Amino acid sequence: MRNLLYCLTLSICCLAPNAIAKPNVLLICVDDLRPELRSFGVDYIHSPHIDSLADQGRAFHRHYVQAPTCGASRYALLTGNYGPADNRAIFKRAELLAENPQSVTPSMPAWFRQHGYTTVSVGKVSHHPGGLGGDDWDDISILEMPHSWDRTLMPSGAWQHPRGAMHGLAHGEIRVVRSEMDVYQDVQGPDTIYPDGLITKEALNQLEILAQDNQPFFLAVGIIRPHLPFGAPTKYLEYYNDVELPPTPHPEKPEGLSTWHESGEFFHYNRWDKDPRSDQAFAHEVRKYYAASVTYADSLIGDVLHKLDSLNLRENTIIVLWGDHGWHLGEHAIWGKHALFEESLRSPLIIAYPELSQKGKSTNALAESIDIFPTLTELAGIATPEFTQGKSLTPILKDPRLSGDPVVGYFRGDRYTLRTDRYRLITHPDGQAELYDHDSPEGETVNLAENNPELVNKLKAKLKNQFKK
Repeated sequence: MRNLLYCLTLSICCLAPNAIAKPNVLLICVDDLRPELRSFGVDYIHSPHIDSLADQGRAFHRHYVQAPTCGASRYALLTGNYGPADNRAIFKRAELLAENPQSVTPSMPAWFRQHGYTTVSVGKVSHHPGGLGGDDWDDISILEMPHSWDRTLMPSGAWQHPRGAMHGLAHGEIRVVRSEMDVYQDVQGPDTIYPDGLITKEALNQLEILAQDNQPFFLAVGIIRPHLPFGAPTKYLEYYNDVELPPTPHPEKPEGLSTWHESGEFFHYNRWDKDPRSDQAFAHEVRKYYAASVTYADSLIGDVLHKLDSLNLRENTIIVLWGDHGWHLGEHAIWGKHALFEESLRSPLIIAYPELSQKGKSTNALAESIDIFPTLTELAGIATPEFTQGKSLTPILKDPRLSGDPVVGYFRGDRYTLRTDRYRLITHPDGQAELYDHDSPEGETVNLAENNPELVNKLKAKLKNQFKK
């Protein structure tokens, strides 16, 4: 009897800290998701599941990513630090880790793993869906994030391999010659006729497995849509059959100095010889297919959240929904993301957890992706590492009226940007700058730098100091 009581006491002591003191973390990453959501003020979008999450959490309406490209943006999220500006950012980190392990700080999932969490990645969380390198992104000897995940999974199904799934269209169509793949598509059928349906199915399976463990979990789920090409089951396009979209703001190409680009990724796809910059009917169609892809992603996110509820995990789980960057739908005559304008860098961020006060109250506080790592460690009650450059968002979670701190961004070519509450500064390697006033109706269309040298220099100094924080 004494031995039985001892074993029972030991079991309770072992289980209680994980079951009570350490909440689970569910991180949902969505590719190319601009704030094209009803809960972020876009009333023609059908996004009920993300909107419901916003009603239960805190939506950050002015969250900015570090770079307008997948790899560099995800590097910042997953390390809590500023980093390289290109899509090989996370692989570069892995190479440094192999050369000198002491020179590289742990990633966010690695840190949670070191603190007793089971860490699982499903879909596109790092740059490559599944987190592997090689020609087809399926070489198990080349890890994008060593020491980070207990399991990293990417079901490819009919799309053959993760590279095929990344740009896959319905029923296993993969991108071979980009100009032969349609820039948008809709096909009748269930969610699984596109790759994200398989990603979500695996995420639900992993939730069931994790629910059986006695360990807290850090589950990251990466949804590919609305990344190009804009493909989704027809049922999601039907929400927009009779919708008249509002005009695109400031659709003209900027004059003079800017980070404008030619939208190469978009224009390399088959467009039936149409150009959305001059063909408004075609532009309208492209925007509808983007919206359909958002609604498809929203439905899959709903499946994950419903599974969390059915397993009775919601009350002990911190949920983060994060868009890896924005995407221009014709603003500045750009159909893509690789610029340092507001449309490229602003993306949705929602944080929800049971103890949150003022649920459903959004915030206009400035926030950046590197802030998510220290925020999650603080919410989870584990040590916050000193090596992150991010700043915990918990004060804003407690009081959404706070203003936050200026945020920075960067991209290839040694171009940097600082976003304050009022201004956006963009610096160029030759010393020239762009300065935009968001209190002005012209916004990011009129460069004020030439007539405001003192303000430009002040913001340049602030930008420089930001990297030291």
